[in-house]
Amino acid sequence: MFNKESLRKIRYLIIDVDGTMTDAGIYYDEHGNELKKFCTKDAAGYMAAHKAGIKLMVLTGRECQATTRRMQEMKFDYIVQKIQDKAAYLKEFMVQNQLTVEELGYIGDDLNDLPPMKLCSFVGCPADACEEVKAEADYISEIRGGYGAVRDIISAVLKMRGEWEQAVEAIYGIGI
Repeated sequence: MFNKESLRKIRYLIIDVDGTMTDAGIYYDEHGNELKKFCTKDAAGYMAAHKAGIKLMVLTGRECQATTRRMQEMKFDYIVQKIQDKAAYLKEFMVQNQLTVEELGYIGDDLNDLPPMKLCSFVGCPADACEEVKAEADYISEIRGGYGAVRDIISAVLKMRGEWEQAVEAIYGIGI
């Protein structure tokens, strides 16, 4: 079980895209371009995580220019796409960056997220994640993927760390 001290050790959040940041739909325009709908509410979570010193990585099995654009707008530290074996990638990333399980959190929703989740000390998922992911999750958002679940999970982590209010104050200049 996670606690305030263990959550304070998290330095990286690895986040899946389809079904987590989006509603899991894949849309194509008349030219065959893939489109995705991202929830703007998640942006506050990304900014707050950065303010709290957490690095953000998107780790997805698909490759999409819309994902690249949105993650660049959100100033993600790592944009990693077209990775079929997420656990193998994450293991190599951990070695290259001398990271431990305690320093990683993961947010995902589906079966392909299970192996990398097992490499992280904290796991969050949206309300509509598959049952197997829910069974692994430390925190299950009440919000569906693509509708602000990522913000909810990040804010829960930062609230438990005692850092949400400070981050919001620093970003928006408002007290909550």
